[in-house]
Amino acid sequence: MFSSERLVTHSLRHSSHGEAISRILAAALDAVHPGEAVRRFVRRDGDFLHVGSRSYPLSQAGRAFIIALGKASLPMTEALIEILGQRLANGVAITKHASAVLTDHQSRITVLEGGHPIPDERSLAAGALVLSLLSGLQADDLVFCLISGGGSALMSAPVEGVTLADLQALTAALLACGASIAEINILRRHLDRLKGGGLARLVAPARLVSLILSDVVGNPLETIASGPTAPDPSRREDALALLTRYKLLVTHSRIETALRAAPETLKPGDHVFEKVDNILVGSNLLAAQAALKQAEAEGFHPYLLRNDLQGEARNAAPELCRTLRWAYQTGDPAPPPACIVAGGETTVTLCSNSGRGGRNTELTLAAVSELAGFPEVMLITLATDGEDGPTDAAGAVVTGETFARAHALGLDPLDHLRRNDSYPFFAALDDLLKPGPTGTNVNDLTFLFTFPPA
Repeated sequence: MFSSERLVTHSLRHSSHGEAISRILAAALDAVHPGEAVRRFVRRDGDFLHVGSRSYPLSQAGRAFIIALGKASLPMTEALIEILGQRLANGVAITKHASAVLTDHQSRITVLEGGHPIPDERSLAAGALVLSLLSGLQADDLVFCLISGGGSALMSAPVEGVTLADLQALTAALLACGASIAEINILRRHLDRLKGGGLARLVAPARLVSLILSDVVGNPLETIASGPTAPDPSRREDALALLTRYKLLVTHSRIETALRAAPETLKPGDHVFEKVDNILVGSNLLAAQAALKQAEAEGFHPYLLRNDLQGEARNAAPELCRTLRWAYQTGDPAPPPACIVAGGETTVTLCSNSGRGGRNTELTLAAVSELAGFPEVMLITLATDGEDGPTDAAGAVVTGETFARAHALGLDPLDHLRRNDSYPFFAALDDLLKPGPTGTNVNDLTFLFTFPPA
């Protein structure tokens, strides 16, 4: 269970509802614990392995392998090892933080760290190891691919003509210009031998079962970790169009050349997918629903606003704040005390290279002026992986008092917003959420709380 004590800030400590709110946030993270997600969908009954509604006779299978990639790869791998037992031959788990230790069959699983959100030399090493492991498969082998958020950067096997420096520069440019994760992953799928169904192509003719913890709005399988086991509906022309849209053709000419020369990704209906089962085991919606269930138990009126929040973080804040103020004033869509939840993933277009922060703290920073002086409300953002962009904060807390507290310290929220400098702003107020890496990743959650008049 995730400890609610890891989700405490100044505003929560000084709120009569703070402990309840911390438990609500913890409930969201508990619901998408990667190991539990695997155990909910996979069970073994003798020589039969049941995955969701499907069954696999282990007596007819050859060797069993695990390829896990993403921020949740270690707990997902641990759970599957417990289920497979001695049927497991070997495998690899690629993660961002390798601090956790696999307690069983450690010698059979190679644990690697990769770079994130920008791929690095470790990402290339991870990709090379996966290519090597897949080279000796036989038709009766059973391969499990455990996919979670961050997998796109953590494992990389670039197509011919693309260097690591090319990938790093392109990824950094796309992140800075505000491209969506879906757009970024279109390019990744066409520039990597393991993405866009590439891993499925290499596993064939063995059986492939992919268990997926979604970190993408709407759960499109081709976008989660750039779809290593899923068909790709996009084409290279779509990738080239993105380079044009974001004015990156001139500065990334080698990328353009490689795109035009690379083989097309696997498309829906390809025969390779006849022996591939892609199964979604966790999502942002599941986390939001668990939070709302806990909110109701804590005495709040729960309401799911949406789970497709996207766009610029600073632009999403005003509308969320209008919803929050309206809920307090009218009781619509839920009367005080209310817990209103929005899920999704926003983006940040960098206006300055001098600031520090991520999309969640930028959204809360944009809400500070919107909620200034407004009584009995609170807005909280939470990155479910525990990390907001390149920082160690998962989000932040804003109340109607935040503006005045900042002013007393000489902090101007609009100036910090202009500089994309949200982290230092909330650090000074002791209102950063710092739960540490959670071992899961299902996008972000924004919580809108209203309280009865004091």
